[in-house]
Amino acid sequence: MLPSNPVPNDDTERPAAPARRSVFVDLTPLKRSPAFARLWIGGAVSGIGGQMTIVAIGLQVYDLTNSTLAVSGVALFALLPMVFFGIYGGMLADVFDRRLVALLSAVVAWGSTLTIALLAWLHVDNIWLLYLLATLNAVAATVISSTRMAIMPRLLERELLPAASALGGIATGVMVTVGPALAGVLVAAVGFGWTYSVDVVLFVFAFLGIATLPPVLPEGDAAKPGWASLVEGLSFLKRAPNVRMSFIVDIFAMTFGQPRVLFPAAGALLLGGGAVTVGALTAAYAIGALVSSVFSGPLGHVRRQGVAVGRSVVVYGAFIFAVGVELALLTTGWFGSADAGHPNIAAITIACVLLLGAGAADNVSSIFRQTILQSATPDTMRGRIQGVFTVVVTGGPRIGDLYAGAAAALVALWFPPALGGLVIMVAVTLIVRLQRTFRHYDAMHPEP
Repeated sequence: MLPSNPVPNDDTERPAAPARRSVFVDLTPLKRSPAFARLWIGGAVSGIGGQMTIVAIGLQVYDLTNSTLAVSGVALFALLPMVFFGIYGGMLADVFDRRLVALLSAVVAWGSTLTIALLAWLHVDNIWLLYLLATLNAVAATVISSTRMAIMPRLLERELLPAASALGGIATGVMVTVGPALAGVLVAAVGFGWTYSVDVVLFVFAFLGIATLPPVLPEGDAAKPGWASLVEGLSFLKRAPNVRMSFIVDIFAMTFGQPRVLFPAAGALLLGGGAVTVGALTAAYAIGALVSSVFSGPLGHVRRQGVAVGRSVVVYGAFIFAVGVELALLTTGWFGSADAGHPNIAAITIACVLLLGAGAADNVSSIFRQTILQSATPDTMRGRIQGVFTVVVTGGPRIGDLYAGAAAALVALWFPPALGGLVIMVAVTLIVRLQRTFRHYDAMHPEP
């Protein structure tokens, strides 16, 4: 069993957290824990393939249906299974060896991706099979993510968790920058079969990162699997206002501030460029996350992390609102016309800059929210609460896909981000103002 606060064997005289105040990301977690380093690298490399598949499925569904609402259907079918298995998988992580739970989930995720690739090679263009396999893949990825994040505090000291979360932001930035961009190029150049196959190969790194971990058994009295354990986890949230608030603000951000389902239509109708533009827009968001993580050194010294979460989410809402305004101007013809073969470079550049800012703000919020959860939640409860967190992080955008797809179908492409950005700014400002404990959350004395 790993200790909850491991002590490095090679340098016991060094302080747990570095005293320097560099603007660059702190790499100490990678140096201090080889197990964390392997898990981080494996997740980053395999995540590139995972993001490729997410984008490729959206493009394939749009290619088959020419419907933004059909693209959002991928979210509809995956949402409830992700919620259930995300929470249930977190419970398993509090009962069994977390390494084993993550490994078995990885096998399921890899198998579903392999099947999607085979269907593409065989030209089986069945939208319902795509929905089913995308759901299975999303469920497995949710369990992997929640289990991996519950493992991380067992590999590092508490003081290094903000730096580890920032490194996670770098990994996410690389994944969502390289993956969608590569997917857009590959789909346009060689088709869906090759795109999915690259994910199948890259997923091997996920197995290496998980399989080389030591056993991560629950500390203390392990929870017993079953309904009572799930209820116990949800009951903990009722008496954990700070953790609960980190979920609430993210639900607002992800539900009303996810325009990604609009990208295929925007690339075809407003911005031009088709699949390549879709990859560029998605990658821009991730570049913002990547840049903010690279320059995340000062974030490790922020004590009022609740306030930091609220402010970063409000900034995120402002950028999403600006995206809606730009799409509205494009609809009126203010930027000129465009189509798949004639991209509007100026409009695409502006959209990418706005999404870059949104990605940076969202990542800063994510770093602090993840740190609050991992620092304030006891290890015996961490798997279940991390499962809820993962459901919020991965399920929230899917609800956002449904909102954006339905609102765009009923009104226009510009309407979902314009309204959503306003809702985020107003709602998050109010709820953070009303929740006193969250405003006064102190990273030096973490309280759930």
